[in-house]
Amino acid sequence: MKGSCLCASIQYEVDQLDAPIGHCHCQTCRKAHAAAFASTARVQRAHFRWLRGAELLTSYESSPGKQRRFCSKCGSQLVAERDGQPYVIVRVATLDEDPGARPQVHIWTSHAVPWLDYENVAAYPEWQPGR
Repeated sequence: MKGSCLCASIQYEVDQLDAPIGHCHCQTCRKAHAAAFASTARVQRAHFRWLRGAELLTSYESSPGKQRRFCSKCGSQLVAERDGQPYVIVRVATLDEDPGARPQVHIWTSHAVPWLDYENVAAYPEWQPGR
């Protein structure tokens, strides 16, 4: 599966997801992604490779030893990693293809925002009518 940043300057490839997709609600992920949660999955380093633009990666140490890698041009977060761990944590929303897996867990729900509500909220396939 291939993935990329918003501006497509950086591209990567994964052979497979090596752990279930999870939605992380921790305050750090919410702030870093400007979203209610971040969808992530572990990928063994042997199953991950940068295809293009690795020189454009920059990082931020969001907690001791954890580096969040993102595009220096568009700001898209692509992976997080810790030195010495055999995997990277891929930001699933940056995949350009359907991974064929579905989320199996929500974590850090103690940090979940109270305004996140899936039920009783209108949904439209594109823009809402009249917009």
